[in-house]
Amino acid sequence: MKAIWNNTVIAESDDTLVIENNHYFPADSIKKEYFKPSDTHTTCPWKGVASYYSLEVDGKENADAAWYYPETSELAKGFKGRVAFWKGVTIEA
Repeated sequence: MKAIWNNTVIAESDDTLVIENNHYFPADSIKKEYFKPSDTHTTCPWKGVASYYSLEVDGKENADAAWYYPETSELAKGFKGRVAFWKGVTIEA
């Protein structure tokens, strides 16, 4: 699977987990040069507290377009640290 934003592949892996229609990519599959840490956090009742990345590709920014769970609940431990996308990021096979 590939995560694409601004005509650029920002993550690629054959090992994504699909939870609630989102592909969670392994942390080592993202192209770190396009990711900037964000101060944004949200809470999911069953997964835990999410942290976010903003994307920057070719001078364009997509704020908080990727999220991950640095720590998870016991129910969600299978995707701890994995990264998922929204805000115009497309996922393609």
